[in-house]
Amino acid sequence: MRGLQYLEHSSSSVRLRAALAVGTAPDPRFIGKLVERCGVEPEFYVREMLTWALTRHPASMTVPELVGELRSERAQARSQALHTLSKIGDRQVWPAITRALLTDADDEVARSAWRAAVVLVPEGEEARLGGVLVTQLGRGERETRLGLSRALIALGEVITPALRDAAADPDPGVRAHALATERLLRDPDAGFDFAVEEAKRVVALGTTFPEG
Repeated sequence: MRGLQYLEHSSSSVRLRAALAVGTAPDPRFIGKLVERCGVEPEFYVREMLTWALTRHPASMTVPELVGELRSERAQARSQALHTLSKIGDRQVWPAITRALLTDADDEVARSAWRAAVVLVPEGEEARLGGVLVTQLGRGERETRLGLSRALIALGEVITPALRDAAADPDPGVRAHALATERLLRDPDAGFDFAVEEAKRVVALGTTFPEG
C-alpha cells in the first residue's frame, strides 16, 4: 500500500515505477487509486502504465469504476477511462459509449470515444455507429480528422452510404473529409495527407465520389 503513495510523487519516473509495481502485483485495493490517477496524471507514458496496471486487475472490478469516470467533469478522466476500456475490450460496456461521448466537445475525449467504440461495437451495430461518427466529419485539426477517418475505416464498407451522403454536405470541409476517408477505405496505402489534398481538389472542382 505504501507504493500507492508514490503514484503522486513529484518525479514522473517514480510514478512510472510505482504504476509498474502495482500492475506487476495486482491488488483490488489499488483499483480506485489507479483510476483516480488516470484522471489527473500529466505524463502520457505514466498514464499508459496506469492503464496497463488496470488491465492487470479483474475486469469485473475495474470496468464499473471506469464506467463511472465517463460521467466525470474532468475531460482527461473521461478520455483515459475510454482508452482503458478499449484496452480491456469488454463489450458489455457498449451502452456506456453514448452519443454524448462520441460528440464530446473535447477533441481528446471524442477521439478516445471513437477508438473505444470501434473496438466495443456489437455485431450489427456498425452502421448505426457510423451514422453518428459521420456527424463529426470536418471537425478539428489534422490529428482529430485522422482519428475519425481511422475509426470510420475500421467499421468497413458499411460506412460507405453515410460517407456518400456526407460528400453532399454544404460544408466543403465536411465534403473533403468524407471524400478523403472514402479514398482511404478503397486504398489504405494512399496516405491521409495525400487523400485530403486530393479530396480538396475534387471539392474545388465541384465533383463528388468517383463511380464504382
